[in-house]
Amino acid sequence: MSDSEYIGFKEMCARFDVTPRTLRYYEYIELLSPRKEGRSRFYGPREIARMKLILRGRRFGFSLEDIRQWLLIYGEKGTREQYRVWIELADRQLEVLRQQRDELEASMTELLALRNETVSLLDGMGPTEDAGEAGKAG
Repeated sequence: MSDSEYIGFKEMCARFDVTPRTLRYYEYIELLSPRKEGRSRFYGPREIARMKLILRGRRFGFSLEDIRQWLLIYGEKGTREQYRVWIELADRQLEVLRQQRDELEASMTELLALRNETVSLLDGMGPTEDAGEAGKAG
């Protein structure tokens, strides 16, 4: 692999919009293994691809341990068992996301109802009620 295929630490952070702390943590927990020269770190195509998968997994709501398993599957030739494990991970996370969506939709419905009720209360107030309240404040 030529040096032109590698990027430095700062460029890796900028490319993926992550903090240096995040990138160092992913290295610490061995999700990434950059090439090191002294104190410098260099990331090649493998690490860049892994970072894309890490961020995709985070976007899907996977835990870092789930992502570790996902990367193990990605890094090896897939076997039938590996694919089954991946499908189980995906199915489990899809259910979590469905539950979160349902909770979010319920919260939005409740908030919209409260908002609409408040709009009705405001519409029912006469103009003098607003002026009276403003006068009390001064």
